Amino acid sequence: MQTASPPAITHTGIARQAWPIILANASVPLLGLVDTAVIGHYGSTAGLGALALGALLFNFIYWSFGFLRMATTGFIAQADGAGDEAEVRATLARSLLLGAGLGVCLVLAQWPLAVGWFAAMDASDLVAAQGTAYFQARIWGAPAALALYAFSGALIGLGHGRTLLLVQLLLNGLNAVLDVYFAGVLGMGARGIGLGTAIAEWSTCAVAAWVLWRMLRERHVDGAAFVPWARLRDAARLRRMMAANGDIMVRTLCLLAGFGWFASQGARLGDTTLAANHLLLQLVSFSAFFLDGYAFVAEAQVGAAAGARDRARLQRVVRVSSELAAATAVVLALAIWLAGGAMVALLTSLPDVAATARAFLPWTGLYVLLSVAAFQLDGIFIGATWTRAMRNASMVSLAAFVLCAWPAAALWGNHGLWAAFVVFVVARALALLPGYRRLARTLTPASAR
Repeated sequence: MQTASPPAITHTGIARQAWPIILANASVPLLGLVDTAVIGHYGSTAGLGALALGALLFNFIYWSFGFLRMATTGFIAQADGAGDEAEVRATLARSLLLGAGLGVCLVLAQWPLAVGWFAAMDASDLVAAQGTAYFQARIWGAPAALALYAFSGALIGLGHGRTLLLVQLLLNGLNAVLDVYFAGVLGMGARGIGLGTAIAEWSTCAVAAWVLWRMLRERHVDGAAFVPWARLRDAARLRRMMAANGDIMVRTLCLLAGFGWFASQGARLGDTTLAANHLLLQLVSFSAFFLDGYAFVAEAQVGAAAGARDRARLQRVVRVSSELAAATAVVLALAIWLAGGAMVALLTSLPDVAATARAFLPWTGLYVLLSVAAFQLDGIFIGATWTRAMRNASMVSLAAFVLCAWPAAALWGNHGLWAAFVVFVVARALALLPGYRRLARTLTPASAR
């Protein structure tokens, strides 16, 4: 089936697609603040420690499986651009089956995961006990959480950012209400936070499944079975999906390793430097909400252009979304440079930590300004599912970061560490750039169509 001609790519259109994704991304850390406040008011010090360590474990697990969202976006956007509705449904079904399978494996492995993690973190007996209770309550939501990755990837790939925002707001809003009820009203502590999260994940998963079913049913006009079982079992497509997932997982682990290396090197420079760097990374994370919004739109639009084999559309998408992202990065960097001191004051009242953080605000603004290229190129390559290039670039940039950070931190302290951190994100973009030129050459010029 051939789809209708896509709408023109404009700055206004890209911005309208990006803002719901930005809001959806920004709603995630607010939930963490609610959970922390609930335990902070109704729990104990051990409960706060248990929540911090338990949430960190889930962040690591779910980040590692982020390929379920990214690969789904790319493959569905390409199938949509090619007008292949059967492949849109088959891609979503494959991702859901994989996510459900991984979620079940996590549930089955919950005991060794919890015991090993809290032992590795050297947690006290009380923190380990409450943290294990939190983990064992929340882990039952893992199949739903990973299925939501697939649903989110489908919504982004099909260009339904506003629907994604509503799903994310439902998840986080319901989660917050349940966490307050279980942990605050019923006094269940960290275990109540985990239980509330698991129930919210399953409830939102059911709603997202219904929304996608309605959406895809309206598009289903080819007369074939709603779930194309033959395609679902196609060996070539399965191999392509698994290869892409593996590449993205390696890429994500390299990024996690880079941020972990940054934290560990900061810790060697003292507790004050470690705390100051942590605060500055919150400004980096806040900026990422905005830059990710344009990168996610690029994923969907580039995927559609690649599926339609339309070089002119791809180049237009890349140029318009990158111009908006670059302008946003400039504004964010200026905000950090000009108002970063006030932002730091909102995050801490410790004078030594605040003074140290303010000293390194110029590096933070520079990182945000230069990171936009890596964000955009990631979105482009995810949409085109050129995941091998992403994997290789992440490995190259991690090696460059470690090789630079080691001597730089020894010579110039935290200034050297931040300089190497900037090298980390710039090296990733530089390693990806040649691949973009090759990608554009694989598509058909407008004159040849």
